[in-house]
Amino acid sequence: MKKPLILAPAGSKKALVAAVNAGCDEVFFGIGQMNMRASGAANFSLDELKETVDYCHKNGVKVCVTVNTLLYNSDIKNMKEIVDAIAISGVDAAIVADMSTLQYTREKGVEVHISTQLSISNTESLKFYAQYADRIVLARELTLEQVSQICKDVVNQDIRGPKGKLVEIEVFAHGAICVAVSGRCAMSMYCYNKSANRGQCGQACRRKYKITDVDTGQELVVDNNYVMSASDLCTIGLLDKIVESGVSVLKFEGRGRPPEYVDLVTKTYKDALHAIENGTYSPEKIEKWNKDLGTVFNRGQSAGFYMGRTMDEWAGNNGGKSTKKKVFAGKVDHYYPKIKVAQVKVQGKVKFKKGDGFIITGDKTGIVKDNFSDLFIDDNEINEAKQGDVVTFKISGRVRENDDFYLWLDV
Repeated sequence: MKKPLILAPAGSKKALVAAVNAGCDEVFFGIGQMNMRASGAANFSLDELKETVDYCHKNGVKVCVTVNTLLYNSDIKNMKEIVDAIAISGVDAAIVADMSTLQYTREKGVEVHISTQLSISNTESLKFYAQYADRIVLARELTLEQVSQICKDVVNQDIRGPKGKLVEIEVFAHGAICVAVSGRCAMSMYCYNKSANRGQCGQACRRKYKITDVDTGQELVVDNNYVMSASDLCTIGLLDKIVESGVSVLKFEGRGRPPEYVDLVTKTYKDALHAIENGTYSPEKIEKWNKDLGTVFNRGQSAGFYMGRTMDEWAGNNGGKSTKKKVFAGKVDHYYPKIKVAQVKVQGKVKFKKGDGFIITGDKTGIVKDNFSDLFIDDNEINEAKQGDVVTFKISGRVRENDDFYLWLDV
């Protein structure tokens, strides 16, 4: 069975470098405001696109750019500017949903991937879109059995994309999911006049609600106030079944997430795929992977719709359930590459000691996560550091001046 590719999210330069360093096969990100995370991520600009693509290709990673919002007439010019830049820069594919974007992207000779926003849920629909696209991101509401049947149909019916290859099937494997059908939601537009289908989701479904009888005024507060806030998707425990289904690509949601999230999720699923490949995938490993994934932002873990039931697991709150948090504690003053030592002036009302965890992130560094094996002020070893101290410590990876320094603490 062919191992699926890992498609990691990049909502910032730091997250992109983290994804590449973690060993993803592909990354996806948005440009400006014309993508489904227009207001939830530090999107890339046209000016930096070529440099970003070159960096990824140099490291053997393909680049997919999302241009998947609903478009108005006033958006067409901007869409064409983005697609023109994609074509020139060497981006490997554009993820699209609007037919105007699909048509223009094909005119420019750029590979098309159909976004989950089109809710492709059956083989006949897939055959139609395969005329225009080399990869289809299936609807999020399908069961694993339905996904498997579509993958079999692609092979048995020899369904090929414009490049002549069997059309690739991509599915979501990890990250946030919502109550909308494949992400198409009108609630944010209704509540805040900000369209979720144009990348401006106001997260209305993540809020507390109570039911009011309009005739009597009586109110009912349900046991879990967050009745529309779904738990996050986590498929690490059924990844072997997803691989067996024949999908080509595993996609992780998370362009609004920090680099440590991207790093951990990518590494964890890559580790799990290796375990499936070499026959060491086991309940014990699944338990550890789930625990690890719980340390970064999540609203609880759910198998989504894959196991053949409706989504009945709700977050219980509007924030995260991560077991770890990062606390800003300064910036890197200097890095000594020969001895792998970093120097930091501690900022903020924090204290830390040997054995505590830390994270350092930067646009070129991505993320380095480690524990303090030692702490020094000048040449004197110390047990605890606090605000104002200038400390040095050994570190496992290369960092750079002005990188952000965080403590990695238990919640």
